[in-house]
Amino acid sequence: METQQPKTMEDPKNRQTDACKAGPAVDAELARAIMARQFHPPVIGPEVWEGYVFSGLEILIKESTDLYGAVLWPSAMVLCHFLENNRDKYNLLDKNVIELGAGTGLVTIVSSLLGAKVTSTDLPDVLGNLQYNVTRNTKGRCKYTPLVTELIWGQELNQRFPRATHRFDYILAADVVYAHPYLQELMDTFEYLCQENTQILWAMRFRLDPENSFVDRFRQRFHLEELYSLPSLSIKLYRAWRRDGTTKDLREAAKH
Repeated sequence: METQQPKTMEDPKNRQTDACKAGPAVDAELARAIMARQFHPPVIGPEVWEGYVFSGLEILIKESTDLYGAVLWPSAMVLCHFLENNRDKYNLLDKNVIELGAGTGLVTIVSSLLGAKVTSTDLPDVLGNLQYNVTRNTKGRCKYTPLVTELIWGQELNQRFPRATHRFDYILAADVVYAHPYLQELMDTFEYLCQENTQILWAMRFRLDPENSFVDRFRQRFHLEELYSLPSLSIKLYRAWRRDGTTKDLREAAKH
């Protein structure tokens, strides 16, 4: 007689599929599963470290309390959890990926562990810590060595990332929208890098009105699909793609 599969083995996939329309109980359960990926490693000198488990591996991240971009925010964990648990639809293996506002590098690291060719970008003053974390956690573990490079939103995009040679399958972003004065430059960067068949996966923590208005303006330029809604964390995860000139079904394309 066939043994019935335990409930604990079948629920996670359903939670992934229905997270965008989940009720409070499922939201809380998924949020707990995401936050449970974090652990506190033993003290390593005077630096601030955080530990995470993705792809069956421990990832140690060095944070810097002196730099806003060098602190890991929960949106990055949400995006990493989604990528690991939805590889059937969003397979990063051998895909060209760019991360905007990579910060401490967790999303870059997890994407690299999942087989992507990752370009990890942020402001110049963040790159030292970002490169350290990425190298420490990917060396000898990944098919491709991630590239860490400077990207100031809206500046020299054509010179640094010419479209003819820089075609990205995915643009990843976690917590890049908050009350900073460069939201228009961020919008321009999304629009420049997102070519036909590029998908944007973007995790966002809602704080103030500028975040809401950015989403409204973003929706005017891109098709926008809500993948996760986690009120307990004030975080939503979106998938987006260009409105103009894109007719291919990106959901099907993501499977190949």
